Amino acid sequence: MANVRLTAFSHCAGCASKISSMDLEAQVLRRLNPFQPPEVLVGTSRPDDAGVYRISKDLAIVLTIDFFTAIVDDPTTFGNIAAANAISDVYAMGGEPFVALNVVTFPMNSADLPFPILGEILAGGEAKAREAGVAIIGGHTVDDPEPKYGLAVIGRIHPDRVLTKAGAEAGDALVLTKPIGTGILTTAMKQGKRTDADLADVIRSMKTLNRDACRAMLDVGVHAATDVTGYGLLGHLGEMMRAGEVGARLSLSAVPTFAGARELAAEGVVPGGTRKNLAAATASTTWAEGITEAEKLLLADAQTSGGLLLAVPQSSRDRLVARLEELGTPAAAVVGEITASNGLRVDR
Repeated sequence: MANVRLTAFSHCAGCASKISSMDLEAQVLRRLNPFQPPEVLVGTSRPDDAGVYRISKDLAIVLTIDFFTAIVDDPTTFGNIAAANAISDVYAMGGEPFVALNVVTFPMNSADLPFPILGEILAGGEAKAREAGVAIIGGHTVDDPEPKYGLAVIGRIHPDRVLTKAGAEAGDALVLTKPIGTGILTTAMKQGKRTDADLADVIRSMKTLNRDACRAMLDVGVHAATDVTGYGLLGHLGEMMRAGEVGARLSLSAVPTFAGARELAAEGVVPGGTRKNLAAATASTTWAEGITEAEKLLLADAQTSGGLLLAVPQSSRDRLVARLEELGTPAAAVVGEITASNGLRVDR
């Protein structure tokens, strides 16, 4: 197979390719009047990681779809990451994923991108889905110059056990299960300033399923959960705050970050989606004195296949951290707390 840099075909990489939340809300979503019968337990009336539809008194299904442009150059690794990222939405709701469909765009007749590479991408997705216990039973393809890949995933859950972003309560601790900085570091790779080998820890984290993080939160019990992806830590925490009508405080020094991300942000190596995320969060965020622009961008960085952000009662915080560490999640960091006041405060 030819040595092809997949990221060279991406106008922006991974979850940084998401449309900004501000643009979606202001220009698109407010125009919709969705049909939501009583069986819809979680729909489009408020932002969440997946939809939930009740089938019976004991069974609901969790539905999500996620796909994006190539974030690494190796096709199999791209498939691994895209599948892990899509499946994560089900874990964030507390569900058990079990079946999925492929979503693919790829050029049919490109001299620069041999068609068999698509097989490697799909094989990577299938391997990660198999690890999660998810059967891929079909899919859909579109001829497109820019390769994109992901999954539409279905999970199962008891209707009374659905976790959403809306349950956070004042006093809850905020726990994060993966470091941040993937958007900045993969942008550096796309610009030729880092290689896949340089980003081994980042790639390993993006390939890691959030299954164990989900298991820990269900074992211990949490009030709210979300996964940290394209809108960054600030954006997804902001959605949790608005859904629960609460505020939050973050400790910058407590947030786990990948090595080199802060320095690259200071050099201006930042995806466009990250800058949009920071702009969206600015109005509701108060920054402690001395926090730099690079540090703000890091907290807003558009993550791909990031960790779960969990709001857990303080009485259960240490048990949750211990369980996460026992299961070997990439991080188990207490990064802040939920407050009663509106808005977000970021301390050094």
